[in-house]
Amino acid sequence: MNHSKEFFTEQLAFIEENLKELTNLYISSTPIQERLKHFFNRYVLEVEDLLKQNQKNAFIGLFPKVYIGTKVTVLYDDENDTEDYVICFPEHSDPDRGFISFLSPVGRQLLLKDLGENISLKIPTGELQVSIKEISYCSELFEAEKRMKEA
Repeated sequence: MNHSKEFFTEQLAFIEENLKELTNLYISSTPIQERLKHFFNRYVLEVEDLLKQNQKNAFIGLFPKVYIGTKVTVLYDDENDTEDYVICFPEHSDPDRGFISFLSPVGRQLLLKDLGENISLKIPTGELQVSIKEISYCSELFEAEKRMKEA
């Protein structure tokens, strides 16, 4: 069963309830020159738009952008190699499994990027040219969230 709509609806409620703490985390983890004004407002508007576009569907089947809760496949242009990242909240971060926080340097740069978009990913050793090849919902995050609430 695809719980994507429920996951994103709950995500909006979580952000609203924890906005101050999340904003503090964002500010403390983001260099001044990379901070975006109204970061969370913009993100919330994008998620609301995604839900609105899919209101008549039983689930969200197509993700045009990278959101928290999605798995994004990036193609490293120079190496012709791909890597998957699951964009998640900090408490679900597990880099060894490819789960990266949306507040991490790479997660922040991937968040809200469009399917097919080419970006220059800034990393400590320089920059990598990557393309967003695929975006899909990661149901593992939904299940982890449910288990945390039930515990």
